[in-house]
Amino acid sequence: MSSRRDFIKKGLIAATTAGTLTAFDAKGLSIGSKTNAKKYPIVISTWDFGIAANKAAWEILSKGGKALDAVEQGVRVPEADLKNMTVGKGGYPDRDGHVTLDACIMDADGNCGAVAGMEKIGHPISVARLVMEKTPHVMLVGEGALQFALENGFKEENLLTPEGEKAWKEWLKEKKYKPVANIENQSFAAERLPGNQYNHDTIGMLALDANGNISGACTTSGMAFKMHGRVGDSPIIGAGLYVDNEVGGATSTGVGEEVIRNVGSFLVVELMRQGYSPEDACKEAVMRIVKKKPAIAKEIQVGFLAMNKKGEYGAYALQQGFSYAVCDSKQQDLLIKGKHYYSY
Repeated sequence: MSSRRDFIKKGLIAATTAGTLTAFDAKGLSIGSKTNAKKYPIVISTWDFGIAANKAAWEILSKGGKALDAVEQGVRVPEADLKNMTVGKGGYPDRDGHVTLDACIMDADGNCGAVAGMEKIGHPISVARLVMEKTPHVMLVGEGALQFALENGFKEENLLTPEGEKAWKEWLKEKKYKPVANIENQSFAAERLPGNQYNHDTIGMLALDANGNISGACTTSGMAFKMHGRVGDSPIIGAGLYVDNEVGGATSTGVGEEVIRNVGSFLVVELMRQGYSPEDACKEAVMRIVKKKPAIAKEIQVGFLAMNKKGEYGAYALQQGFSYAVCDSKQQDLLIKGKHYYSY
């Protein structure tokens, strides 16, 4: 009997030394294994410009900082980039010429905050965080969001850039409202081909800090030339972003109406809770859109990005051209082409 116990003990020691803890049943038979390999801190974000955003987040994560601080500072980078036509200060206006911004943020404790349809404030993600931390609410919109921002020290600024105004006036000549897949690549510049740095939309970011806690952020100027007052999925918790510290997090990009209809990011997290890998969970969320609205799905872009509590990540999109950036201790500028259902 003692020799059998010794055998099991030695097996446990050997498995632990190899970086894997193997469990045994009462008969000494293996019933599964669990890796102890640490894959965090890590930060991931949507699109090519996520590389620069990730580096700002990594400045915080690499020093032992919190994931919440990292995602806020990370997405502020594209918010401030005047060359970015779909996030923050450089975003294209709605059909009436107003630049309106949406954002949300969520931490490891389930706290969240959001703003939608906010004008004249260049960093909506930071206003969203204050909504989370200073109010009993989750979301403020329009004039109320602007008032709250001004009361908390934010300064008004003109968000309509000369480039954005020029594009708007060009659009006014035809006034086509129909969403087109990866339209950011095709509008106003022939060199902007699918899959390059101009193929972007919302930035969604997820980070796991050194303590294994996850937070997420999502920010956008929304669909170019949208109806005034239109809000997509980006500021909606459960649609554009969702985090559960027991499971992981997910974010989305693309035509927000279809993400909202499927409560996309929440769905991805719940699928991971059931055992799906991040990529498989994202794929299933995409397939829900395909199954419910196949005709629409062929014409638009929607992508999901997810990360579980182990630091494993994955993505999936309707159309080709979606990319995501990954930053960890091994590499800070990794860019990955997301898998997709349709090709064109």
